[in-house]
Amino acid sequence: MQLSIIVPVYNVEKYVRPCLESILRQGLDEDCYEVIIVNDGTKDRSMEMIADLIDEHANISVINQENQSLSVARNNGIAKAKGEYILMPDSDDLLIDGSLPTLLEKALETKADLVVADFLEMDDEEIANVKDIPQPDAVFEEKTGEQLFLADLDPRQCYVWRTLFRREYLSEHRITFVPGVCYQDVPFTHECYIKAKKCLRTHWLLNIYRKNRGGSATFSFSKKKADDFCIIIAKTWELTRLENLSPQVQRKLQDDVFVSLSSLSYSAMYHSKDPAFRLEVIKDLRQKAPDLKFTNGIRAKTMSFLLRKAPRFYFTFFEWQNKIRKQLAKQ
Repeated sequence: MQLSIIVPVYNVEKYVRPCLESILRQGLDEDCYEVIIVNDGTKDRSMEMIADLIDEHANISVINQENQSLSVARNNGIAKAKGEYILMPDSDDLLIDGSLPTLLEKALETKADLVVADFLEMDDEEIANVKDIPQPDAVFEEKTGEQLFLADLDPRQCYVWRTLFRREYLSEHRITFVPGVCYQDVPFTHECYIKAKKCLRTHWLLNIYRKNRGGSATFSFSKKKADDFCIIIAKTWELTRLENLSPQVQRKLQDDVFVSLSSLSYSAMYHSKDPAFRLEVIKDLRQKAPDLKFTNGIRAKTMSFLLRKAPRFYFTFFEWQNKIRKQLAKQ
């Protein structure tokens, strides 16, 4: 088995069929790949929307589970996977027609730990009207995991669905998603990049990312999501304690975690007017990541100090900084 495609499904009845159809349009021999649908206790008609496709294709299997989160669904899919490589598209996104065979062929030829491709962002209207998508030349640049991490990992775009993962690589390093949390792509992707030996980077287009989808997690913030944010910050920060990291990797890890902290702070500041809630977020983060300390840049150092020593002033400073940055951006 060359490839396992894992598709978690939860309340995506409008989108899951186009996603699955885009997988089946790739032109791959069905004997060489499997599709693992993980029904994460969906409450809508998602599974009904694809029931005929599941019946018609022998290479599609289903895992049914109670709702346990996207991260658990992916972990369970990986545990069942038999393919040499694993792809994990989101069930509301699409694969670009014919994009996968080129990447899979190169992955199988080189045995790379990771093959990272590019993607397009489109809203529902753009997707409905899209026709042929021109592809760039299929040029692959070989990199170490460290080189890929330093040059290509944007901490704001830790998307797992743009990457082919060698299954044995994930197994050997015991890399899994943090169970039960949002934002689980962040520590997973960082760990994958840092520990990889041989990687391929290409600008070949693999996915269409569906942006501005109503009901998406990016449009709301809650106590649960604040807790999850603290967990993924702590889990990503744990990677700074790995042995034999270069100074460059250590610095970027700090900077990436600081990006996550800034996102958490922004959400807590502008999605809640309750000072007690904000202090609770800081307390939770300090408990989960007691050694969190930034040393790169005055702003990061100041926020790090206030986080540890004067949490009541932390959000005052953060808001003041944001106002200054907005004013400078207008000039």
